[in-house]
Amino acid sequence: MPASAVDGCLVLLCLAAPSWRAIPQCVPPITDVLRDLARGRPFPTCGMGGAGSGGSHHWANAFTNCPPQYTYASELENGFAYSCGYTGVVTVRIDGAPWSRTWWSMDGQTVTDFSPAAKARMGSWDTKFDDDYADWSAAKATPAYTPIDNP
Repeated sequence: MPASAVDGCLVLLCLAAPSWRAIPQCVPPITDVLRDLARGRPFPTCGMGGAGSGGSHHWANAFTNCPPQYTYASELENGFAYSCGYTGVVTVRIDGAPWSRTWWSMDGQTVTDFSPAAKARMGSWDTKFDDDYADWSAAKATPAYTPIDNP
């Protein structure tokens, strides 16, 4: 497989940002790396990340590497099939500690879960992951069926 032309260090910096889409210099390299990952190319490396810093990519699978708010069930003839609304996840570590996990889909959609330490250092971030989780959690707490009281 040919080497990727995407700068791995720039990709890591962009994915560690509060919202990579809001940084014009980040959009092309992140778009390129997501396209490369969708084509089975490896996540780019960064030799200047320091000890314990860097990124890795894994495929998203329901229940093992997919947040519950993005896990879906499809009813089959003899059971259920579970899938993830995202294709893969890129994990960014800074100084050996988790910083963020960005789930991506084939159509270029992303959502990022920032660690508590990242949130504390950044002060503000894209809250889509947190908002989606809160919505999922509230919906799960609400009964799907409420019986009608018959007097």
